[in-house]
Amino acid sequence: MPDVDAVVVGSGPNGLAAALTLLRAGVGVEVVEGAPEVGGGTRTEALTLEGFRHDVCSAVHPLLTVSPFFRSLDLPALGIVLRRAPVAFAHPLDGGRAVALCGNVAETAARLGGDGPAYRGLMQPLVEGLDRIVEPVLGPLRSLPRDPRALARFALAGLPSARHATRRFSTDAARALVAGAAAHSMQPLTAPLTAGFGLLLGAIGHAAGWPVVQGGSAAIAEGLAGEVRRLGGVVHTGRWVTSLAELPRARAVLLDVSPRQFVTLAGSGLTRRRARPWVRFGPGPGTCKVDWALDGPVPWRAEACGRTVTLHVGGTFDDVARSEAAVGAGRHPERPYVLLAQPSVVDPTRAPGGKQTLWAYCHVPNGSTVDMHERMERQIERFAPGFRDRVLARTVRTAAEAERHNPNLLGGDVNGGAATLRQTAFRPVARWNPYRTPLEGVYLCSASTPPGGGVHGMCGVGAAESVLRDRFGKR
Repeated sequence: MPDVDAVVVGSGPNGLAAALTLLRAGVGVEVVEGAPEVGGGTRTEALTLEGFRHDVCSAVHPLLTVSPFFRSLDLPALGIVLRRAPVAFAHPLDGGRAVALCGNVAETAARLGGDGPAYRGLMQPLVEGLDRIVEPVLGPLRSLPRDPRALARFALAGLPSARHATRRFSTDAARALVAGAAAHSMQPLTAPLTAGFGLLLGAIGHAAGWPVVQGGSAAIAEGLAGEVRRLGGVVHTGRWVTSLAELPRARAVLLDVSPRQFVTLAGSGLTRRRARPWVRFGPGPGTCKVDWALDGPVPWRAEACGRTVTLHVGGTFDDVARSEAAVGAGRHPERPYVLLAQPSVVDPTRAPGGKQTLWAYCHVPNGSTVDMHERMERQIERFAPGFRDRVLARTVRTAAEAERHNPNLLGGDVNGGAATLRQTAFRPVARWNPYRTPLEGVYLCSASTPPGGGVHGMCGVGAAESVLRDRFGKR
């Protein structure tokens, strides 16, 4: 007889979402985490100086605001308090300028000059239909959408490349606004689907903002783990799993791990032929991440940059495109696109009075050992002269070091796999049910399953719903 109904390996947001989905359906769950604390990509630590709290991986959470899973929770009751800046994100440009994505489409369009009408025509329908778009986009990609027309409109605009999408614009401001959001795909901006990343993230910014969590992203995992325990689940930490044979007997096992880790855990239980498709699932580029303790705010030239948490630092569309193309070709860009977060703008609890924390990464080839902090700081100084004078301390984590810290980050890939067209359509392998593995009762629930990376929990929900149907006869 099984010792427990279900075991979840890994306590990132997806693993905890899977556990909560099962517990809500009356299924007993044990969660097993190798690290000393829960969280996966949502941890917060004192990485620089005493009193400065830094998010270890994920810092800003636009997808959380629209996720059906997180919308089903009373977040404040779980200790998850969202803080939003008046500007969702900003993109500095040379000459002391910046373009900002504000709370509504009209305000943003009004600041884009001659591109205002084109921007409004592109974004307003997406914002108005956002709920109908998010439902299938954050689903398992195998179910029929509730509103096929809304999804078709989004697909028509989002399937092409970001470069294609910006052909409708003539100003460097409008083109840069799309480039910064599209580069979250970690793909060259000439690749299919990159427009979709930019448009979806932009629409969420208009509708719900890009929040951070008060006190740090660790509050997400701590709140979810607390709810797991309240519903009768058990959470173990400090227990690394090296083989599926080490787990308690269970009717279902859900793995919040990469496909390659699944193959390792399966060991001799998986033949080489059956393992081959899972091993072939390719990771995306890595990230070099830097955290700073600052003696005050970043001295941005453009005023809008000081009114937001998130900045896309890289210059014009062509500047960002060159940076991402270099990474795609296996090179380290001299002028990297830098994704930067300054949570102290809305959350003073992150640092001692008057001081701030700063979080940033740039894309690098997978597995890179190169320290990019000098190049990243030059990019920030380009738009914020005197930035280095504010630095009290810094820590650097290369892509190779990221994987040593969190085995799910293969080669420093934070998205759970390359966001190519093929790997988006067939994630992680070409199976009708993307969560089932070849092993009876074993499922994958990580960011390597639909809908992919980001703090939304829907990979875990999709896997848990599959388990409920397959193993417990619940519809």
